[in-house]
Amino acid sequence: MLFAGAAVALLALVPLGFVATYTVLIGPAEAWDLVVRPRVGMLLWNTVRLAVGSMVTCAVLGVALAFLVERTDIRFKNLWHGLLVAPLAVPAFVNSYAWVSLERSVAGFGGALLVITLSYYPLVYLPVVAMLRGLDPAMEEAAWSLGQSRWRSFRTVVLPQLRPGLLGGCLLVGLHLLAEFGALQLLRFPTFTTAIYDLYGSTFNGAAANMIAGVLVLCCLLLLLGELRLRGRRRFARLGHGAARTLEPVRLGCARWPVTALVTGFVGLSVGVPTYALVHWLRVGTSTEFPIGELAEATVSTMGLAAAGAVVTSVLALPVAWLAVRYRGAATTLIERSTYVANALPGIVVALAFVTVSLRVIPVVYQTSLLLVAAYAVLFLPRAVVTLRAGLEQAPVVLDDVAHSLGSGPLETARRVTLPVIAPSIGAGAALVFLAISTELTATLMLSPIGTDTLATSFWSASTDLRYGAAAPYALLLVLISIPATLLLMRQADRRERIAA
Repeated sequence: MLFAGAAVALLALVPLGFVATYTVLIGPAEAWDLVVRPRVGMLLWNTVRLAVGSMVTCAVLGVALAFLVERTDIRFKNLWHGLLVAPLAVPAFVNSYAWVSLERSVAGFGGALLVITLSYYPLVYLPVVAMLRGLDPAMEEAAWSLGQSRWRSFRTVVLPQLRPGLLGGCLLVGLHLLAEFGALQLLRFPTFTTAIYDLYGSTFNGAAANMIAGVLVLCCLLLLLGELRLRGRRRFARLGHGAARTLEPVRLGCARWPVTALVTGFVGLSVGVPTYALVHWLRVGTSTEFPIGELAEATVSTMGLAAAGAVVTSVLALPVAWLAVRYRGAATTLIERSTYVANALPGIVVALAFVTVSLRVIPVVYQTSLLLVAAYAVLFLPRAVVTLRAGLEQAPVVLDDVAHSLGSGPLETARRVTLPVIAPSIGAGAALVFLAISTELTATLMLSPIGTDTLATSFWSASTDLRYGAAAPYALLLVLISIPATLLLMRQADRRERIAA
């Protein structure tokens, strides 16, 4: 298992090695001159404030909405749960396309924070919902018996137990934001990522672009260290069937209708606006057309690549998450943290790294789907690792010990005991990766075999030319193929609860 985890970490560090090697080759003096510039300072400020702002807003919204759905008597819980997860089916760049095409003033920091929050908050909401359903209610009941209020018991008892899911979701938001390009480019908000793309577009593999990528890696490392520090070393698995009981929900009373109105308005912003924009441009766009052959070919390519990437990424993430939870230590922590680095790099940097390595080491895989799937796995490993880790955190180790005492070996115990318990987390991680790959843009442009077009690349080609009507059918198909994976994510918490019971 340690060897498998180390191999995955080495694969994930290929892009970082590419950036580091290039930095060494240009020399420290030139590297310093390229980094210490007013332009880099402005990009750093934009990137940091947007990352911090989006993580904070997504954390607040994710926890608040999860609490409303899981712990209050708000009506139509299943409907709200589905609607609150629905933004996962709408790519961030499609969301920005919707807002920009309807209202050109949505731009800059405010527009970027709005669109990023509406697109990414489910990454926090989903794991928090899952952990709320898996918590043992006995601890809260004990706090109430000692005279604590609902709010104080939530703050002192429940919130600390939500730490793995909350911090993991915020980490995903931050890492994804560091690498986001399409949405921010449409919103005209410059960050490190958009600057790297602009520089590569003008100089291709230029020194300035590589040095900015190096600064982006440092931002990623700081984010990882901060999350590791806040997470601590506590274990969160429970014993027995404590979560089989449900708590009495918080009664909203007179506040039910105002709260419902607020949630309705939020859903309208996150789901209603992109839905209206797609319908609007399909109906009135002057460039709207439906090339059936091209749409079908792009859909098949997208689904095939996304499915293959989801399977490969989940397989690679399993030993990493297993080591991080079951064998805590400096080496396993380093392996887990290594898998996050590439996620903070723009897809074009990861793609260039794989192009360079493939041409020099394994030229036979250049311009093949195998190389593209490998790049997908490196880019989106954190989505699978974070989700798997949250599941393993709540899988009691004592079950493994009992299986060992009955004569089962490690592999048999994993197959018959642990894997069934964490199966919902595996499915959730695979669904998240599928969603990410189906909307990935730049790595696909660089690494896909000649003649291979996906829905994302076809959409981007039309939208950047301001042909909103022509882009709408591809955006609609992106949303439609994302719906099954989103539905799978919605059901993971229910499955986890049934397994725990």
